[in-house]
Amino acid sequence: MSKAVELFTATPKLHNCAQAVAAGAGREDLVEEFANFGGGKAPEGLCGALYAAMLLSPEACRENVRKKFVEFAGADTCFTLKMRNRTSCIRCVEKAAELVEKFGSKRFN
Repeated sequence: MSKAVELFTATPKLHNCAQAVAAGAGREDLVEEFANFGGGKAPEGLCGALYAAMLLSPEACRENVRKKFVEFAGADTCFTLKMRNRTSCIRCVEKAAELVEKFGSKRFN
């Protein structure tokens, strides 16, 4: 299990999806900033985990990160992922962490 998933599923719950992806990538400095990006509150209603993965990736790779996430999950907004596709947040965090590892931060644990 990736560090991001461990953080997201830890009890007590200290990280939303975006925070877990950031912290899992070794970017503790972004955890507070990402506090409002969980539960469909990321800009454009994006999945918070995806939003974090995009911000942790070089600007030139962000659309590719989004594309790969949509190929996996079938959508990029939290509402659609949860309500229509029934994709779990854990799976979104896992995929976002994988994409950060591939395209973004090399400090991913």
